[in-house]
Amino acid sequence: MDIVRILQSSTLFSGTGGDEIPHLLQCLEGRTSDFPRDYTIIDEGDYSDEIGIVLSGSVHITRHDFWGNRSLVANIGVGESFAEALACTARPSEVSVITAEQCTILFLNVHKVITSCEHGCTYHHTLIENMVRLLSQRNQELMKKITHLTKRSTREKLLSYLSSEAQRQQSQTFTIPFDRQQLADYLCVERSAMSSELSKMQADGILDYQRREFTLHHEEV
Repeated sequence: MDIVRILQSSTLFSGTGGDEIPHLLQCLEGRTSDFPRDYTIIDEGDYSDEIGIVLSGSVHITRHDFWGNRSLVANIGVGESFAEALACTARPSEVSVITAEQCTILFLNVHKVITSCEHGCTYHHTLIENMVRLLSQRNQELMKKITHLTKRSTREKLLSYLSSEAQRQQSQTFTIPFDRQQLADYLCVERSAMSSELSKMQADGILDYQRREFTLHHEEV
């Protein structure tokens, strides 16, 4: 596993030098941990002062309502981070972080990230700027999800999400990070109703799909 390459592709370490990253990790009290699938790294109500960066595998950010119904907030893959806002606020978590598969996670002390280093690390000011950008990106992602959820019908929610993924991946054929149940949880719809709607849209010639791979037809996007 090339940790330096993975970190340089991440938002938090963007613009840092590869030779400097090992020193930065020491400064930020970096530590790595391995987790099996379906392991709860952070549970609702937990406190944490660490940011997590996925080095292998992926994790799901989930939330439960009063009655125990689960919604899937986001999928976090290799090079992406989680728990930034939680670590900064010192408040109990309102979401859970659960491994979607076997994972290796790098944890960083948030206080070391957002404050200037007494050792005068060359790239530390870059980390602070990247942290602000990262939090802004999280807000944009949340607004994008709200856009999907405010659509009135299951079909409109599906098309909003799939269109967004096609545009993000710059291809009419693309792969999503969710299975059927996870996609239903993400869009806050019933799985059976969603599966039925996908079949109808395929019959209508709007899209084709096989497992997690989708193809949208240009005239409908």
